[in-house]
Amino acid sequence: MPRTTAADIRDLDARAMTVSLAVVSNVTAAHLRRPTPCAEWTLRELLEHLIVQHLGFAAAADRNGADPAAWQPPPLGEDPAATHAAAAERLLAAFAADGVLAREFQFPASITRQTFPGSQAIKFHFLDCVVHTWDVARSLGLPVEFDAGVLDEALTLARGFPDGETRLAPGAPFGPSVAAPAAAGSLNRVVALLGRSPAWPD
Repeated sequence: MPRTTAADIRDLDARAMTVSLAVVSNVTAAHLRRPTPCAEWTLRELLEHLIVQHLGFAAAADRNGADPAAWQPPPLGEDPAATHAAAAERLLAAFAADGVLAREFQFPASITRQTFPGSQAIKFHFLDCVVHTWDVARSLGLPVEFDAGVLDEALTLARGFPDGETRLAPGAPFGPSVAAPAAAGSLNRVVALLGRSPAWPD
């Protein structure tokens, strides 16, 4: 299988975002108290996380990611899906900018003091987008499908994400991996590697 190039990851992220936007478009204010596969988050908190990631990574692409204010969620308002869509539009525009793949992304010190080239930082956003889109879909009881290229890259990244006790630390982005059924498809294997039961909420 050909190795994903730096240019590919930007396209893959945009394709994952297209699916995410379609799923989140179904969220209304009446859904926000629903549980999600993210054990400690309601759908409101999960949606706020998605929006923060979009806005924060957009700021990082614009060389302003170290500012903690860029990582604060806006009010969801009466139309949470529209609030998410506006943040997604901001992200996609920032990631599409010339030179962004080679640009150094900075983050608030509370997240990390490291900087990452855009080609690597976009992978972080991409994986977060894929797994949390699945989370939203499960919370709503909706199906979700990504194309094969998105799933291949997400599975590669999930397999390479460090597992073990570090995932039990406060603020860890994913819980410890869980076993997936032998016949599980690629998306279910991705979410299992990142600490979700593919059978949730069963």
